Amino acid sequence: MSDEQTYRSGFACFVGRPNAGKSTLTNAVVGQKVVITSDKPQTTRTVVRGIVTRPDAQLILVDTPGLHRPRTLLGERLNDLVHTTWNEVDVVGVCFPANEKIGPGDRFLVTELAKARRTPKVAIVTKTDLASPERIAEHLLDIVELGRETGTEWREIVPVSAVKDDQVDLLADLLVGMLPEGPQLYPDDELSDEPEEHLAAELIREAALDGVRDELPHSIAVVVEEMRMRADRPADKPLLDIHANLYVERDSQKGIVIGHRGSRLREVGRTAREQIQALLGVPVYLDLHVKVAKDWQRDPRQLRKLGF
Repeated sequence: MSDEQTYRSGFACFVGRPNAGKSTLTNAVVGQKVVITSDKPQTTRTVVRGIVTRPDAQLILVDTPGLHRPRTLLGERLNDLVHTTWNEVDVVGVCFPANEKIGPGDRFLVTELAKARRTPKVAIVTKTDLASPERIAEHLLDIVELGRETGTEWREIVPVSAVKDDQVDLLADLLVGMLPEGPQLYPDDELSDEPEEHLAAELIREAALDGVRDELPHSIAVVVEEMRMRADRPADKPLLDIHANLYVERDSQKGIVIGHRGSRLREVGRTAREQIQALLGVPVYLDLHVKVAKDWQRDPRQLRKLGF
């Protein structure tokens, strides 16, 4: 059998209740930041593909929102996205953080996932750096029992720490082994198939989420209105102009995002600009404005405008 015939390619996704470490794990497997992370639940809103290209395989990782019981139209649409993804990928990795016990949210998710009968499932114990060996061993037994209760067959159960890079390569090898034989789907140097405007918007939103009140994350949306290279610059001194709007639902939230005399918004801009420059490899001028789109999470017209 030739090398060409044994090459594998396909799609995997990490699922889990909100804040289970899915986005951090995706970035660790890809080896570079392609999805935003936050200690706030429901940070991920859109399916982002991270691409791992190896001599023997190409693994495309799909990052999904955390499955939850929805309270808004946005929440319902995020859940629909998760269910659709489960049935389209070649393997699903279910993330169970080692520092938290199996709870009703995990049981709800695995029960729902069991309906995707043809999709192979891997249990991933995330955040092992935050738990003792005894706690991890107990967690592994709980996951086995959860699989038995829900009729879910775990192809593998793998403990990992994305932060410490512990067993991340092993997990990638296991996922690749479950992919079908097939050709390379993306160029060698491509790490994500997301448009650059979307990646920039997500990095701005991540910076805006950092350190704000708990109720605010679900109320922030970012739209890049314009993104282009500045025309009058010499070739050896390029500058990428990005003009973006941050949308919140109420005037009081606008004040939180802007901060005293604009201090918070300036910090958001600085952080986001550094991240975008690192990702795209070009100097960036970032122009941010905060606008109010009243109750946008519950308004179908506003949701469409903001890309949901």
